[in-house]
Amino acid sequence: MSDTERHLGARDRWPEVLWLIRHGQSAGNVARDAADAAGDLRIALDHRDVDVPLSELGRRQARALGHWFASGKEQGQPEAILCSPYVRAVQTAEIFRDAGGCAADLRICVDERLREKEFGILDGLTVRGIHHDHPEQAEFRRVLGKFYHRPPGGESWVDVIFRLRALLDTISLHYAGKRVMIMAHQVVVLCMRYIVENMTEADILAIDKAGDVANCAVTEYVIDPAGKGDRGLMLAHYNRITPMVREGTETTRAPDRMVAARG
Repeated sequence: MSDTERHLGARDRWPEVLWLIRHGQSAGNVARDAADAAGDLRIALDHRDVDVPLSELGRRQARALGHWFASGKEQGQPEAILCSPYVRAVQTAEIFRDAGGCAADLRICVDERLREKEFGILDGLTVRGIHHDHPEQAEFRRVLGKFYHRPPGGESWVDVIFRLRALLDTISLHYAGKRVMIMAHQVVVLCMRYIVENMTEADILAIDKAGDVANCAVTEYVIDPAGKGDRGLMLAHYNRITPMVREGTETTRAPDRMVAARG
């Protein structure tokens, strides 16, 4: 089989372009920062994490992202948007669309496999709160590491990766050759990198340790532009904040942690 034939085979399986976007800053990010600064054990929110909306800054970040795609700075606009069911992710996608980032009539497809990592009994706790209320879980996490630690009722990174592998099968089946955007959460962006780039645990944890994924930052994959063999999707950009910088919008990188209880 020639290199060209193998390259076309990759196109038959993968999107032409795949963008991974973390949602804009949420009201929960703000509440969590306040709780951490005050030394509180629990974050002061009285609704489910799934219902936490964007902050006003998060809305501006989503608009800046939409304007960036509308201006033709990327390799076209998304032909499909797959989105976490969490309100902050859906709002990011809707504001992006309203700002001209994609066709005005493009349907936003909610997929539960893109939801935030489940934290179980650690929902809503600050780091101080976890050590105070569940010291045994803090110790388990220290020993096992965040990749494998699964709090009671929650998920490990490996669990998230398992559901994202199934999501990629769906993308391959229904969106091969298209420009696809995923709107989700920091851990989803990182776990997708782990899968697509065939990383090890050490690889992805090193990237995670180097810095958080910025809100509304662009991570972009394209079919190998050199056409050298069946290499599938190749990373073009990671954690690019140019859309916000171009518009003078503040960037934020606070880590995603549970900020409200699940009902």
